[in-house]
Amino acid sequence: MKERKKVWTVSDLPVEERPRERLLKLGPQSVSTGELLAIIIASGVKDMPVMMAAQSLLSYFGSLSKIADASEQELKLAVKGMGPAKIARLKACFELAKRLENEENKNGLHYKDEKITNPSVAYSLVKKHIRAYRKEHFFVVSLDSRNRILGIDEISIGTLEASIVHPRETFESAIKRHAAKIIIAHNHPSDDPEPSEDDIGITTRLKEAGLIMGIELIDHIVICKNSFFSFKEKGLIF
Repeated sequence: MKERKKVWTVSDLPVEERPRERLLKLGPQSVSTGELLAIIIASGVKDMPVMMAAQSLLSYFGSLSKIADASEQELKLAVKGMGPAKIARLKACFELAKRLENEENKNGLHYKDEKITNPSVAYSLVKKHIRAYRKEHFFVVSLDSRNRILGIDEISIGTLEASIVHPRETFESAIKRHAAKIIIAHNHPSDDPEPSEDDIGITTRLKEAGLIMGIELIDHIVICKNSFFSFKEKGLIF
């Protein structure tokens, strides 16, 4: 008779060590990132308890953002035996987190009274919104007359080489937020922050459109994982 495979679950842990029970009793802050992942995937795989599977995910990818960006195949490589149910739960969890963040951003809840005082502040804030560095993401940061943030909106997601940007979509969110100024920002999948000719051309067109609409474009930030390029800082926008 074929021996049945043992699948390790959170329930196999002693009650006092079970992350789900500790979370409900002490709050989500009481459990580690690995334990939160273990609660989500719920059970282990062959010869690997659930906590070990969760730690394997963190060790393989190195960060939650990389886990969130991973494909189904990459997740299967990280933990051999991970099936579609576990992968679907992970994907659903990260998507809910993203939608919650977008919902709060639309209401400006994250940025109350926060100011853009220099390009590095804009870089740090927008970078947090980038989930997949393999494509270009284009953002508009809406500001009031005192450079206080009204909201950060993702306008488009492009190809490996370019984002798709139109003045209409760029200023739509700024108008809705009653912005006096905007900063535009996008990432380079190549990880080279130097602006392309297209980047320069887009900046010029949006600057001119903003003058017509009475919404000043004060900077364009090109974002990479560990560096950025500011048009204003380099004297390319006035």
